[in-house]
Amino acid sequence: MARPMANKGSRGGCEKSAYSKLGFAVKSEDWVCYTFSNATAAMKLYPDKLEAHLKQKLAPVYLVHGDEPLQIMEIGDRLRRQAREADFIERQVIVVTEDADWSTFRESADSFSLFAEQRLIELRLPTGKPGRVGGDVLKRYCADPPSDVLLLISSAKLDRSGSNSAWFKAIDAAGVTIAVWPIAAAQLGPWLARRLTAVGLVADKPALALIAERVEGNLLAAQQEVERLALLYEPGALTHEQVLDAVSDSARYSISDLSAAALAGHSARALRILAGLRDEAVSEVLILWTLVNEVRSGARTAEAVQAGVSEAAALKSAGVWQSRAEPLKVALARHTAGNWLSMLSLCSTIDRQIKGHAPGSHWDSLQALVTQLAVGGETLIPKHPQIPA
Repeated sequence: MARPMANKGSRGGCEKSAYSKLGFAVKSEDWVCYTFSNATAAMKLYPDKLEAHLKQKLAPVYLVHGDEPLQIMEIGDRLRRQAREADFIERQVIVVTEDADWSTFRESADSFSLFAEQRLIELRLPTGKPGRVGGDVLKRYCADPPSDVLLLISSAKLDRSGSNSAWFKAIDAAGVTIAVWPIAAAQLGPWLARRLTAVGLVADKPALALIAERVEGNLLAAQQEVERLALLYEPGALTHEQVLDAVSDSARYSISDLSAAALAGHSARALRILAGLRDEAVSEVLILWTLVNEVRSGARTAEAVQAGVSEAAALKSAGVWQSRAEPLKVALARHTAGNWLSMLSLCSTIDRQIKGHAPGSHWDSLQALVTQLAVGGETLIPKHPQIPA
């Protein structure tokens, strides 16, 4: 059978499908064709540009993806309000957990509403992976989205294969994709200040720093604390003492936060993150693995620089990615090659402690390693006798 061709003057293509019975009607059950009009430009939107976008006509499809629940929830709420204002009255929510759920979505999109002329369909992808069947259905839907349906897809964070997939590109071409990223520690203070101002509270710098310290990495908890403070205190100034009395410690950290703080030289924050990771039962093996990668890269780069190689060439030779280069450069300015090798030796000791082959607490040793990495200068940990000064 000849392969069908996409419409002339359009972007798209055709590909084989083993799931034609689950998709939208096509002329051939052996091939799936999807086309995107040249008039439809791909639309990746930053969350802070959403309001400006919504002043224009709603797109037929929205995909909101990321691992920050509060932002995804708030963007979804804003799109729902806009949909209601545009007379998308009826709402249906479909949570996809297996292939059969895609049949439910297809039938819903194909059917006519008995109660409203326009409908909002919310499709939720908890894993961020629609699978072969789901990807096929989404491509077909986006090839010709119904004019009486607004599709809002919310998804977990997409990996590189997801954002490069044909189904993602189909959504991006037909509608709008919004990637949601966690707020960086440096941006958390201003974010909190804006939220507090919105409820009539003005926090001084110590108060903001305390709130940020206690809710970092957990925006849901941050918003809850803002709402609690608004209930507890009258509009006006908010002091450090008031925050200390009211705000609980709900911070959540990732291992990458630990290495970033240590490389940046923020020893107090790095140790606080390490304690938080321990409280959350994060594997000490994964923590050590991340720190070993940073220390090994630093040791290789420092030795190469000491031998006369330029820093840029040394970083490249050590296999340091561009995104990691700048933080590592900051740490390289604090440490000699001997310091890096001492830390590498301690990493070996910690590994043996975790396995029960060396005495001592591996958590105490991890604290010593993080402190040394963050502080620099004189060696704070015992140096192996074979390591040169």
